[in-house]
Amino acid sequence: MIVHSGKDLGGGLEEFRAALADLGHGDPPWYEVSKAKLVPKKVRKLVEDDGVERIVVWGGDGSIRRCIHTIVDKGYDVSVGIMPAGTSNLLATNLGIPVELQEAAHIAVAGEPRPIDVGKINGDYFAVMAGTGFDAMMIRDADERGLKDRFGRLGYVWAGVRNIGMSPASVEVEVDGERWYQGDASGVLVANVGNVLGGLQAFPNASPTDGRLDVGVIQARTKLQWLRLASSIALHRVERSPLAEMTTAETATITLDRTLPWEVDGGDRDRETRYKVRCIPGAIRVAQPCEEP
Repeated sequence: MIVHSGKDLGGGLEEFRAALADLGHGDPPWYEVSKAKLVPKKVRKLVEDDGVERIVVWGGDGSIRRCIHTIVDKGYDVSVGIMPAGTSNLLATNLGIPVELQEAAHIAVAGEPRPIDVGKINGDYFAVMAGTGFDAMMIRDADERGLKDRFGRLGYVWAGVRNIGMSPASVEVEVDGERWYQGDASGVLVANVGNVLGGLQAFPNASPTDGRLDVGVIQARTKLQWLRLASSIALHRVERSPLAEMTTAETATITLDRTLPWEVDGGDRDRETRYKVRCIPGAIRVAQPCEEP
């Protein structure tokens, strides 16, 4: 167990320990961390020193991503269980893992470990999404101003409103070795799953098991255009919107005419002008609800 001590779920860690005991794991190897960036060290210890076969992570998408990154990067043969205790739990949502402690604990410990794809962008692995432009600026502001910690998801809304009207960049996107898009854009998203923006289904046909990533270019600029795009997403019609271009890719290269911040699974990164992306099929096994009762 790797537990982010600053994250809450249900009745907290006392209820979690009781649930584990009921499942026959009364005293598992247990490490608590105060920040997501400390997760990789504990992953290495659990695998190399404790010899575990499954690592259960209590935390948000940032903690989960760092765990998955370490496992894939090191080539460890272990599966991952998710206790969705963070502000954003997009991977858990997409995999059908409930935000209910008892049910989540049962799936994390006894769920079926099924392989999912992961993406890799500029050296970082991700299970949900990565992007540059608007979404990265929104995430950066929410983190830097402490909005996420104080207001949860509403902090992202405030940060998003603040960044509406950002100047678009000139963007070129190559998909599987061929130019796919060239023009102005407010942002570029690369997703492994469908629900990526505040739980909205931005990529209706995305699947974490199809060996491909979904790529979206956002062209909205004004408040009215952003409202139209948000409405299209909410109504599951985003692929028809004139304000977004979408495709799928095994590999992609994104080139900007100026530096912009980027993000990976909700964690902001320093500005870049070029991003190399690829999909790694079936790279990690994640405990999921059993398909049969």
